[in-house]
Amino acid sequence: MAAKNSSFLTEFILAGLTDQPGVQIPLFFLFLGFYVVTVVGNLGLITLIGLNSHLHTPMYFFLYNLSFIDFCYSSVITPKMLMSFVSKKNSISYAGCMTQLFFFLFFVVSESFILSAMAYDRYVAICNPLLYTITMSPQVCLLLLLGVYGMGFAGAMAHTACMMGVTFCANNLVNHYMCDILPLLERACTSTYVNELVVFVVVGIDIGVPTVTIFISYALILSSILHIRSTEGRSKAFSTCSSHIIAVSLFFGSGAFMYLKPSSILPMNQGKVSSLFYTTLVPMLNPLIYSLRNKDVKVALKKILNKNAFS
Repeated sequence: MAAKNSSFLTEFILAGLTDQPGVQIPLFFLFLGFYVVTVVGNLGLITLIGLNSHLHTPMYFFLYNLSFIDFCYSSVITPKMLMSFVSKKNSISYAGCMTQLFFFLFFVVSESFILSAMAYDRYVAICNPLLYTITMSPQVCLLLLLGVYGMGFAGAMAHTACMMGVTFCANNLVNHYMCDILPLLERACTSTYVNELVVFVVVGIDIGVPTVTIFISYALILSSILHIRSTEGRSKAFSTCSSHIIAVSLFFGSGAFMYLKPSSILPMNQGKVSSLFYTTLVPMLNPLIYSLRNKDVKVALKKILNKNAFS
């Protein structure tokens, strides 16, 4: 038989980022460095927000969860990618592959919606400051967070369930460094029309809805900022939003480039490079973007460092 049903396929072989032996070790140390910065940065931001009571506000509640999501989905992907640089055969079991796919999708979809929740929070803070504490009450924040993780779970289940119904070919070499939707579909022996339709619809929702929410929020924020008469007030409002705009642009730009273009336009080797942005660089850069450009975080960090130095 030319094909094996997915239920009888025991493992996949991950091709990795590159097959050039001369760059494997340098890339291993490069991405190990990225991962260490990601772990330290995100866990550090989580700890900083947790230990400072004046950071217990809706804005930092969502930032806390963004750092948690970044830490988790980077940890789902990077360790296995690092193995591909130092092992001759980087295999992953069928169950392990589906598990990695599910958790990767769960966290990456959750990130897209947590970014839209953060945009809504900034909209309320700047456009309706007098009603901020009422509008963004703890109950509302919790409901928004449940919606974020609920959409992540729904998106991950839709893709993973469809993938588990795919019939794969005997050639189980996946041209990627992780179990992602499009590289796995390349190994299918039967029609993948339904899967591609699910990708287009679900990814369209998971990118489209947050993008529209963010666009509307920032259009209203911009309109409100332009009505602020004082230069200092405008500068403060812009600085409050600039970190979030940078993070959103990096994440949604690379995600849309990878998933919303036909494979004929974007070859898989280019897709691997594109996916590095949202699987490796975005989780690493987010804590740097939000800490280096955020006065409250820098003040809280200085307090902790001064306290430790004094003690």
